Amino acid sequence: MPPREDDAFQYAIWRVVPSVERGEALNVGVVVYCRRRQFLAARVLVDDDRLRSLSPDLDVEAVRTHLDGMVRVADGDPAGGALAALPQSDRFGWLTAASSTIVQPSPIHTGLCADPTAILDRLLARLVA
Repeated sequence: MPPREDDAFQYAIWRVVPSVERGEALNVGVVVYCRRRQFLAARVLVDDDRLRSLSPDLDVEAVRTHLDGMVRVADGDPAGGALAALPQSDRFGWLTAASSTIVQPSPIHTGLCADPTAILDRLLARLVA
């Protein structure tokens, strides 16, 4: 069996920025998009203690709810609302758009992969966990 060809993918890190004034952020998730493989998925990992060390008054449950909604949009889950019904490329654009909310995306990065799910897991472990 010939080796599987790698495909281009894009990803962004989701960060919680409790106080824009302080400029502190904590990585809490990753979203990966691979157009050729029709893959869009996100994973989150929220460390309550680390978030509270940045902002003791932060409503961590509200942050979790927001992130869960973003994962639903990535998954195309109808519970994610109208955005979840958009094509994958549009959903990725929405999930990586600059925003002034408490959850902010990093710049978009690119790479090559044969297995986008494995890449998502590896990025989450390396950049968030």
